[in-house]
Amino acid sequence: MEPQHSAACLNCGRSEAEFPVLVLRLAGHEVFICPQCLPALIHHPDRLTGTLIAAGWDGETPPPGADAGH
Repeated sequence: MEPQHSAACLNCGRSEAEFPVLVLRLAGHEVFICPQCLPALIHHPDRLTGTLIAAGWDGETPPPGADAGH
């Protein structure tokens, strides 16, 4: 059995004990985001750039959720 770890939203920091979190894969790592912060990732990923880089995004390729049509 794998050791359990506490998952926390990469944007607001709420833990899975406080609020549900969704699992995302980013640059080979698992990161977590709560449903309340998910729209920020989808519609304004540029506002999360520093957080995404800390989570493993290389800062060069379009961030997750970035869409040239928006």
